[in-house]
Amino acid sequence: MLEIVIISGLAGLATGLGAIFVLLFGRPSTKLLSIMLGFAAGIMLSIATLELIPEAMEIGGPANALLGFVIGVAIMYGLDLYVPHISIMKCENEDDKPKQDMLKMGYLIFLGIAVHNFAEGMAIGGGMVSSPALGMMIAVAIAIHNVPEGMAMAVPLRMGGMQSLSIILLVSLAGLVTALGALLGGIVFQTTSAVVGVALGLAAGAMFYIVGDELIPQARCYQHHLANVGLIIGFIGGMLLEI
Repeated sequence: MLEIVIISGLAGLATGLGAIFVLLFGRPSTKLLSIMLGFAAGIMLSIATLELIPEAMEIGGPANALLGFVIGVAIMYGLDLYVPHISIMKCENEDDKPKQDMLKMGYLIFLGIAVHNFAEGMAIGGGMVSSPALGMMIAVAIAIHNVPEGMAMAVPLRMGGMQSLSIILLVSLAGLVTALGALLGGIVFQTTSAVVGVALGLAAGAMFYIVGDELIPQARCYQHHLANVGLIIGFIGGMLLEI
């Protein structure tokens, strides 16, 4: 269990890297965001389709893999309904908003990211139950996805007047929630092969939802050609991990 907590915690702390990037270099360019978000989407799709779903079907059977996939999608959809995962960085210009509004937005993004990170941590825990290598791949994909999330939170907090150290600590705290989810996932899913199959399907479903609902739409929001480039490079990167 310690390994699960450490790996998932490091993946979650990637949000802190995003915050540090913003504090050092300012708001990232739309071109960089498009490539990063597209790349994260490609990595996630590759791992879900080439690793998680086949292994879920092999270990737990097609029915359990499908059940887990549907549960993963349903969890992420439910979170979006009741704890909205506010856009990473909206396409419209927010520079003219009052400081109080920007600070409030930053706190709301913190809440959304923290809750969603818990579910993403469960996906890491489910993968680790199957094999440490698979869990590591999921953690890397989520870490890549967490970097722009950290930027998302840091930008409005910075524009709202929050001090740099406080921003880093708050953003990192949202990321560390991933470890709690991974610990729960590791405990719950460490039973029969059928349950492991459901866990892997759940991880795949959660990843598909994140890609379709968040990463690709926002990547294309800025520069859709660069978003496609990032998506393809990310998917190829995931395929190379299989070699």
